[in-house]
Formats: sequence, C-alpha cells, structure tokens
Amino acid sequence: MRLLYLLILLLIIQTPGFSQATDKKKVPNLPAFDYRPLHFGFLIGLNTMDFRVYHKAPADRPEGMENRYAEVVNLNPGVNIGIVTSLRLNKNFNLRFLPGISFGQRDLWYIQDGEKDAGLLEIKSTFLEFPLLLKFSGSRMTNLKPYVVGGINPRVDLAKSENDGLNLTSADLYLEVGAGLDMYLNYFRLSTEAKLSVGLRNVLDPSGTGEPEDVMYTDVIDRLTSRLFVFTFYFE
Repeated sequence: MRLLYLLILLLIIQTPGFSQATDKKKVPNLPAFDYRPLHFGFLIGLNTMDFRVYHKAPADRPEGMENRYAEVVNLNPGVNIGIVTSLRLNKNFNLRFLPGISFGQRDLWYIQDGEKDAGLLEIKSTFLEFPLLLKFSGSRMTNLKPYVVGGINPRVDLAKSENDGLNLTSADLYLEVGAGLDMYLNYFRLSTEAKLSVGLRNVLDPSGTGEPEDVMYTDVIDRLTSRLFVFTFYFE
C-alpha cells in the first residue's frame, strides 16, 4: 500500500513538468500508438467501496427492532490490480477488457433507538472482476488526450464467506462510467481515470447466516446494493 501511495505522489509531482515540456517542444511521443489494432498493459488503482442500504418497513421487522437502522461509515481505501487488453474499433472508439482483482472493506454501523452498537460490522470483499468497457477518446493534443468510458463489470466476491453478521451473495453485475486522461510518454502511455461503479443486484442473502445472534443484522435490511469509486493508473 505504501508503494502505491509513493507511486501516485511521484506521478502527481512529475505531471506538471511533463506538461510544460510537452508544450515547449510540440513533438508527439509514440505517434503511431493509437493506430495499433490491439495493445496490452496493466493497471493499478485505489478504490472505496460503499453500500446503499434499503431498510425494511418497521412493521416488517422482528419485535423490538422497529427503530434499528444501519449506515456505512469509514470508507476505507482498497486496491485494484489487473491487465489491459484494448481493441481499436476506429479513430475514437476502443473496446477494453480489464480482468483483475480488487480488495476492499465496508463498515456498517447499526443504530438501535438512537444508540450505536458497541462495534462495527466489517464487510471485507475480494472481487474477481471482468469489466468490458467502451472507450470514447477525444482529439489528441500533442501528448494528451481526454476520454470517457462506460460499460459493464461482472464481479464475484471471493471473501463473502468470511463475513460475520450478514450473508452476501457472491455475484453481482455493475454499470460503470468514468473519465480520464491519456498521457503519451517516451516509452509508454500513462492514463489516469476516475470511475463510478454501481451494482444492479441485491447482494443481501435474506436467509441470513443461520446464527441466531445475527438476526439483528439481517432482519432490519430489505436490500443492499454495492457502489464503488475507483481511481486507476493504466500503463500501456
């Protein structure tokens, strides 16, 4: 994690100098890069994972839990790593397949009659993900090019069985939309991208964990849907 933070810091420091040098010489790096029909690379990024919590109506809850609620606190940083396969469709469009793995955690705090529980419910996730995205690029400005991206991302949570309190389903389908900037360096293209990922399925298993003490966590919630925000560096 420290190495990732150091990499981000170095890139932030270097980017202004790179931009100034680009403006000065007006010579494009990697002039034939965008004409390749297929190219590869890798990605590394930071994420924050969140839940949208839909509560049951008070009348549908067990007795004594009418005023019990849950909310997400402490958006913890997580890590994404993956590989890049990009297929050129035409001048502006690329189809991108970005299989990888991501690690993260969401903290749920339950509140009963205005009083918080003594401890948080930690929901850890290890996702295998298989995003298929369509990238639309603008015109190249010497060594910079903006773009937007959107598509779908099936994810499978390998860590769901490790969570206590709530039982979650492992598979979900996400809609993703984002924007970024391609920067053409001497030997490779570096891209920075911010992306929102919204889960479409209810990931809460209403049958619960099977443990009586976990009813207080499951039976007040109707639906849980996932949301992720990801900031990614691509090296291609």
